[in-house]
Amino acid sequence: MSRRTFDLLIAGARILDPETDRDEVADIGIVAGAIARIGAISAEASDHVVDAAGKVVCPGFIDLHAHGQSVAADWMQAFDGVTTTLELEVGVLPVRSWYERQEAAGRVLNYGASASWIFARKQVMAEIRPDPEKHPMEMMGEGADNRGGWSTDIATPDRVADICAIIEAGMRDGGIGIGIPHGYAPGAGVKEMIDVCGLAARCGAPTFTHIPFMSNADPRSSEESYLRIIGYAAATGAHMHICHLNSTSLHDIERCRAALLNAQARGLPITVEAYPYGTGSTVVSASFFSDADFTQRTGSGYGSIELIHNRHQIQDRADLLSAKAADPAALVAWHFLDIARDRTHQDLLDLSVLYPGGAIASDAMPWVEPDGAIYRGEDWPLPTRLSSHPRSAGTFTKFLGDYQRTRGKIGLMAAIAKCTLVPGRILEACLPEMRRKARLQEGCDADLVVFDPETVAGKASFADMTAPALGVEALLVGGTPVILSGRLDPGARPGRPLRRGVRANG
Repeated sequence: MSRRTFDLLIAGARILDPETDRDEVADIGIVAGAIARIGAISAEASDHVVDAAGKVVCPGFIDLHAHGQSVAADWMQAFDGVTTTLELEVGVLPVRSWYERQEAAGRVLNYGASASWIFARKQVMAEIRPDPEKHPMEMMGEGADNRGGWSTDIATPDRVADICAIIEAGMRDGGIGIGIPHGYAPGAGVKEMIDVCGLAARCGAPTFTHIPFMSNADPRSSEESYLRIIGYAAATGAHMHICHLNSTSLHDIERCRAALLNAQARGLPITVEAYPYGTGSTVVSASFFSDADFTQRTGSGYGSIELIHNRHQIQDRADLLSAKAADPAALVAWHFLDIARDRTHQDLLDLSVLYPGGAIASDAMPWVEPDGAIYRGEDWPLPTRLSSHPRSAGTFTKFLGDYQRTRGKIGLMAAIAKCTLVPGRILEACLPEMRRKARLQEGCDADLVVFDPETVAGKASFADMTAPALGVEALLVGGTPVILSGRLDPGARPGRPLRRGVRANG
């Protein structure tokens, strides 16, 4: 008779569980995709043993804000320690068909998406129907001509009702809350937002919100945007989750941070995320780039914007409009902070990344070909001709390497909590299965990362975008190894869908 008790055994690791503060060297036995035992376990209890001596094992990282959503993107995020990757800021439509396509293709990491407010708005106001064949980032580039005024105009009450009906149907189909990238349709009014946020509150689901205005100057400043979010939370009771606090606050992070902390102290349901870069990324057709007073309002010159696929640095507004006309969905990098040259800019970034109780989230972008087309292949290693923002390859590892090990700004347990327990708890009210993730406890899902705390770091840069992160020795998704001994198994497809199961009750 076989003496095998466990499907897989992780031996001799330093286990860190942020919920219980458990920090000890122990073994972990895994059965049927779950953590069956933590303690002293004989190596003979499993035919498959991962030697983790001298390494840390903790829950896999949960990324609330990942636009890649492909096998190639999953692979790069696996080396970043991610086991669950979610498209929540932009979201998708139609929700049901998006999940069906992901399941048919086979995903490496656990995945999920919100119901997209902006795609519903485009459908109602511009008759741009979401195309299931297109990537969400391609859909973001649709309608760059602002047909129907979808980006700039107030919606009539009837149209708002139609927008909400589409979103509600998306949540019935499994959408994890509502994605509200308001910065790309800043013309949407407060009444529309009240109705959308009210729908989220009635459904017990979060909103994942990109603020409407990005500016250091009133009116329509970042600070005004955050005050609106505070007001929506107070008026509707909706859980307002703020996406990428670092990039949307620009140079006003200190004032914006203070306003949000005050609102949270008063019990308002507001949560925050950030990523450890002073460079953002989006599509070139983003409305805030086209504003005639872009440089005055943001403190950034046009030279701070570059096309990712060919590294072309935008020269002036005419050059920007030309690039927008050529390919509205082209991805750009926006260097809104100059950390290398200005120490105060690092201080600004730190205020967002180290926000108390805030999550780390990547805002990872898709991988694109030299002509700007989104890469849909499955080659490993990833072809060096491809490009993306470095955060698509190294966000969580960069945070651990920079903020925890090198600069000592945060303890290891607290840093891991910002990558696991904090984002997990943001989702638990509408996604109860998250209570089995983000924890290293018996009975929880075996979504685990084993990393070397002495070497973990992001490696990718704008000069070497496809470099996988360093330090991840093993990564398990539902107990299935995706990475072992630092090597990827390209055939592993253990990712499972995460979707909201409670029907909306509007």
